[in-house]
Amino acid sequence: MNTKEIKEVLQLMKDFEINELELEKEGLKVRLKKVLSGAIAVENYAAVAPRPAVVAETSVAASAPTAAVQADDTTLVKSPMVGTYYSAPSPDQPAYVTPGKKVKEGDVLCIIEAMKLMNEIKAEFSGTVVEVIMTNGRPVEFDQPLFKIRKG
Repeated sequence: MNTKEIKEVLQLMKDFEINELELEKEGLKVRLKKVLSGAIAVENYAAVAPRPAVVAETSVAASAPTAAVQADDTTLVKSPMVGTYYSAPSPDQPAYVTPGKKVKEGDVLCIIEAMKLMNEIKAEFSGTVVEVIMTNGRPVEFDQPLFKIRKG
């Protein structure tokens, strides 16, 4: 695990209000637990023998996408999680948004599949889609830009 991955896990714990988490990756086992102050502490850790990955289903809801204002008066909508980007509800249906489409706050922009769960990413504000940055079916990282939207 590198520093970036650990920071992402800590942010996910905060975003989804997870009090305790145990991870195993590349022979390293880490257990994170919130203490009364709200800080996250490493309870114990140990090297373990590698074993096959197990995909577990969870019912954690997607957090809100992040947004950053650009110099060209558009706002970048960024991914709130790691997963696979899907532009439409199914392969035989049209994309939720395309450049030029007006969206309202709460409209679905895309889906990000994470751990076999389909998470709808919704607009946090009204505006016009200027650019769809991601390509359908591609992996997406936490905080990776998905769309450029002009507010209004």
